Amino acid sequence: MQPLVRHKTIAVKVGNIKLGDGGPVIVQSMTNTDTADVDKTVEQIKLLVNSGSELVRVTVNNDESAAAIPHIVDRLLTDGYEVPVIGDFHYNGHKLLKKHDDCAKYLAKYRINPGNVGHGKRRDKQFTDMIEVACKYDKPVRIGVNWGSLDQQLLAGLLTRNANLADPLALAQINRQAVIESALNSAQMATDIGMAEDKIIISCKMSHVQDLVTVYQTLAQQSNYALHLGLTEAGMGDQGIIASTAALAILLNQGIGDTIRVSLTPEPGGSRDREVKVAQKILQTLDLRAFSPTVVACPGCGRTTSEYFQVLAKNIQQQLDTSMPEWKHKYPGVESMNVAVMGCVVNGPGESKHANIGISLPGTGEQPVAPVYEDGEKTVTLKGDNIANEFMSMVNDYVISHYAV
Repeated sequence: MQPLVRHKTIAVKVGNIKLGDGGPVIVQSMTNTDTADVDKTVEQIKLLVNSGSELVRVTVNNDESAAAIPHIVDRLLTDGYEVPVIGDFHYNGHKLLKKHDDCAKYLAKYRINPGNVGHGKRRDKQFTDMIEVACKYDKPVRIGVNWGSLDQQLLAGLLTRNANLADPLALAQINRQAVIESALNSAQMATDIGMAEDKIIISCKMSHVQDLVTVYQTLAQQSNYALHLGLTEAGMGDQGIIASTAALAILLNQGIGDTIRVSLTPEPGGSRDREVKVAQKILQTLDLRAFSPTVVACPGCGRTTSEYFQVLAKNIQQQLDTSMPEWKHKYPGVESMNVAVMGCVVNGPGESKHANIGISLPGTGEQPVAPVYEDGEKTVTLKGDNIANEFMSMVNDYVISHYAV
């Protein structure tokens, strides 16, 4: 397979993170705490970072949340978390950034939604105020358009012009055009004010897969700005995961996108960090990045009526995930390791040979033995009632022998 050619974009530094210019696709997430609650916000940011989020966005919507930003960042730094914290502004961002200097200084980036900056003449003034603060403190901005909060003046103008065409476009096409124009026009306005192009990231959030794909393909053709990908209002659970994966996989596989977020609605009582793990799995599945060893396991069939291999596969994946926080420092490269746990002789030996280490468990009616393969060679055949523990021990030994510094 030919290596993926990434869309060439302008590199942007966000705190200690560099994105764009063909570098690694960066994972980001957003808190859902009240930002004014420093303790809860710091706790959730740590959860997201520990799960792998490299950028974290927080809501800044009032004086209390703006005043909390320096305390949040200081607490994180004191505890050894250097994650860039991004401020999400709507409606009153121009006031908050000018009123709260420390907030403006401590944030690593500002997210500005052109549709929620203001209306008419006020829009240009309020947008200018925010860009000028960003320039003053040398901060990048994400011009983040969302089709649920489009600039109504821009949309109305496009609709009027479209109505006068001999062959008018469909409403969906006009919406996509409005989103793109809002983003690119705002980026141009920011550069006219004095912002450098390497301080600008663009996103155009849509809630339908085909709309999102079309919009970002157009953006990639028309500009070289760094691009943040994400399907907005993707949904909860499987629906949100599947929709986000479908959209992001298409674009990422075309080399489009420099940073991503999977915007999942958390299940009641569910953890906020699930969106981070899904984003990582999308990138790892596309071979764009590696975050944790992968367990390859067969789906099972009538030849594998026992759940033994399923339980073993689950336990090994959990062990690998639990070990990674320590392993990533002690065993660089282990995140790219593949472990195969197969349930019968049909594909078991072949898949195990392709993995770094793999086991082919006996299926229904097969000999009660389990050959283990390391780097394509059979090393041992396990028997008896302790196969699971013995194989787990072999996986640990493989990590130590192959990835130790």
